[in-house]
Amino acid sequence: MFVPEGFTPPAGLVGTGFRLEPLGPEHNDRDYAAWTSSIDHILGSPGYGEEATWPREMTLEENLGDLERHVRDYVEGTGFTYTVLDGADDVIGCVYVYPGRDDTHDVHAHSWVTDSRAELDGVLRRAVADWLQSDAWPFERPLYEPLLG
Repeated sequence: MFVPEGFTPPAGLVGTGFRLEPLGPEHNDRDYAAWTSSIDHILGSPGYGEEATWPREMTLEENLGDLERHVRDYVEGTGFTYTVLDGADDVIGCVYVYPGRDDTHDVHAHSWVTDSRAELDGVLRRAVADWLQSDAWPFERPLYEPLLG
């Protein structure tokens, strides 16, 4: 199992210049605006690139379907997606926490921030890496792709 039965995922995380909360349909317009304005930056982030199936061209309605899928995953405990918000509640990124893709790691996480908030890449990555290894999560061998460069 990805997480133990009855596990309650963290409600979020507060860091320097950002906070995380579970991603949901209420974020659709802001989420769509954030990632569509930053596709090249996202594709250059760890965990993305030429082989990535997302980001890709989508309608606002298709994006809503994606957000609803992430909510189902969260409720069922099969994956946890958090939106990254700034102090004005603007969506500036996302963090994905899903089962490991290999026999070595029990969780695979990746994230992105908007091009306009690229300075938060390292700050977010350090905070989330520490969070995934804290008592808030049941993971022993997380993989969170390192920030390159």
